[in-house]
Amino acid sequence: MKSRRNAMSNGPSQRQLRVGEQARHALAQVLQRDELQEPALDGVVVSISEVRMSPDLKIATAYISPIGGDKDIIVAALNRHARFLRGRAAAYLKQLKYMPEFRFRIDTSFDNFAKIDRLLRSPEVTRDLRHVDDEGTEE
Repeated sequence: MKSRRNAMSNGPSQRQLRVGEQARHALAQVLQRDELQEPALDGVVVSISEVRMSPDLKIATAYISPIGGDKDIIVAALNRHARFLRGRAAAYLKQLKYMPEFRFRIDTSFDNFAKIDRLLRSPEVTRDLRHVDDEGTEE
């Protein structure tokens, strides 16, 4: 008989999701306070869309969408200052036994959504949808 953990290991656990959301809020608070003295982040707004936790909750991968500035430079700057951000976020994550190591990545989900939206609005798809509406059934 399979264990319950193996049967349900398709995605993150509830605890991973909860801690990830807490880490996202903590990072947002730290970045909002503008304590990080980094020229690459001057005048840049960083949106943290998601934080994914490793199963042991020791690594937190933050997916960001910077508004303004070069994305690669901003991610490199955040990764350079990950230990500083970790220390500042500790005040907001006191309930954790171990403070996770932060890693920053560009969030490409919005690019994927835009690509799918462009495909759905393409003339070929519009034509096919119109044909289905006119006929009332699919062929």
